[in-house]
Amino acid sequence: MAKVMFADRVEGRYEASGAGTLVIDGQPMSQRTRIALEQFGLADLHHRSRQLTRSDIARADLIVAMEPDHIRWVRKQLPEGAGHTACLKRLVRDLPQASGRTIPERVAELGLASVDVEPWEEVLDPGGGDQDVFHACATELDRLVDDFISVLDAIHGRRRARPGLQTRSGPG
Repeated sequence: MAKVMFADRVEGRYEASGAGTLVIDGQPMSQRTRIALEQFGLADLHHRSRQLTRSDIARADLIVAMEPDHIRWVRKQLPEGAGHTACLKRLVRDLPQASGRTIPERVAELGLASVDVEPWEEVLDPGGGDQDVFHACATELDRLVDDFISVLDAIHGRRRARPGLQTRSGPG
């Protein structure tokens, strides 16, 4: 959900791709995820699940995870990515305080390869939950994605295409 929201809102300013840890490649987006995204007027009809790879790690300035277990998986399976992998909540909190001029400089300053990941960083995975759980997750991601884009734009000295820090709040 976060990748779909991010790609829709950055309007070409940043590039994003989605991949997961411990996924079955080629699976379509779940119906509950599609319904949760619809509350924000979003869809990704061509989505297919894809495992995070070494190639993804090599291309990315930043790997954004949703939960601490994702960080631990990267550290164990793709350790070359550990230094630029963090949970979305940590990035929203810590990137603005880092002093580097570029995203890679700020990410390096955070020491992500060895920072202790903590329970507060988790965006709860709605998998297996009812539709209400998916809606709650989408609502949380809506705010976090907007906050993250604001952080990136501030680092790059850009103004948001939409005035202010607006979220697209839907029912739920």
